[in-house]
Amino acid sequence: MASIDDHSPLPERLTNLTLRSEFVNYSTLFMDLPWDLPMKEWEGHSDRLEQVPRGISRHPVVFVNYDGCLYALKELPAGIAKREYDLLRQIEEVRLPAVMPVGYLDVHTYSFQTSILITRYLDRSLPYRTLFMRSGLDRYRDHFLDSLAGLMVQLHLAGVYWGDCSLSNTLFRRDAGALQAYLVDAETAEIYPPRLPPPHRFQDLLIMEENVDGEMRELANLAQVNRTTSASLHITGSNLRQRYQRLWDEVTREEIISPEERYRVQERLRALNALGFSVGEVRLETSENTEKLRLRFMVTDRNFHRDQLLGLTGMAAEEMQARQMMNEIQELKANLSIQNNRSTPLGVAAYHWLEHIYEPTIKSLAPMLDLKKNQDLGISPAELYCQVLEHKWYLSEQAHQDVGHQAAVEDYLKRYGIE
Repeated sequence: MASIDDHSPLPERLTNLTLRSEFVNYSTLFMDLPWDLPMKEWEGHSDRLEQVPRGISRHPVVFVNYDGCLYALKELPAGIAKREYDLLRQIEEVRLPAVMPVGYLDVHTYSFQTSILITRYLDRSLPYRTLFMRSGLDRYRDHFLDSLAGLMVQLHLAGVYWGDCSLSNTLFRRDAGALQAYLVDAETAEIYPPRLPPPHRFQDLLIMEENVDGEMRELANLAQVNRTTSASLHITGSNLRQRYQRLWDEVTREEIISPEERYRVQERLRALNALGFSVGEVRLETSENTEKLRLRFMVTDRNFHRDQLLGLTGMAAEEMQARQMMNEIQELKANLSIQNNRSTPLGVAAYHWLEHIYEPTIKSLAPMLDLKKNQDLGISPAELYCQVLEHKWYLSEQAHQDVGHQAAVEDYLKRYGIE
């Protein structure tokens, strides 16, 4: 974090503009916005404003475009933006799913004083209303509660008290057919490392229940007024809390096993992976007054496969996408080892996969990517590739043999309207 230097003077009405270090060299960034007006009056006064899918916010929010990069600017009471910026930086440091904080500033005019929080717009994200009001997104609604429950568990494991968990304060990004929830608003957050105390968890969950119930009622009323079908009736704060509790119990519980039950370690690993968590370390500790072993899992964040894929291939993907692709790379590694009669390093398998499988497949899928872009669905190449992997598995199950990527791509394009 660094302040703009003296070589880039601020307009007199702006003070304390602070940007994280990678943005400081862009000395004119945000300087040409209509700072003499309250943010709710900016429409029509700047050609940098963009309209994107957005949730409901208690504060004015605008989205601005600089060289193709979108930034969200939120207007807050004077002095509040710095606190939220600092909290988002701390949340970012422990690698939790949240919007990226860029900077903050204070605005002083004769008529008003305010502070502005600047974050990067979360590409390909959707507010909860879009998930329910737009056709074509039905498949993601089943993952809606799981994604938000997973976000809450992650925050609490890291000692983060949200204080205002709601659907409006969350964005959802499509990830291998499921959803990943991201924290957007940290205005009320507090941090109590290493793990959130039970009373704070209890309070956070009460707030979550109340907020979600209210938002779902509002959504149902809106659907009725617009004469659209809403699939929100089964989504309640209580239902969300139950999913949270099941996930929390599975992630945090310890087990007692005997030495001959070591197979249960693998069972637990699979169960945690199915819930979306990676396991960085397994500890087997001798229990007092017994020969049995205490099984304790050290659960990492949900970016394990994402980081692994990035390190091996340079590809950025969401965690569930990366897990599917890393599973494919691991399978390829085993096949190459058998084929060459020698152990194949994971990096070699990853390079082979990127050059001979992933990139040719994406090239073949170019018509579908163009179609999705024209339909304003914003699907990423990694997401589409994972959809084809699912289709390949389906075809292979029918054929009782691996049909291969090319056959899967051809059938996928044919089935979904691309000849």
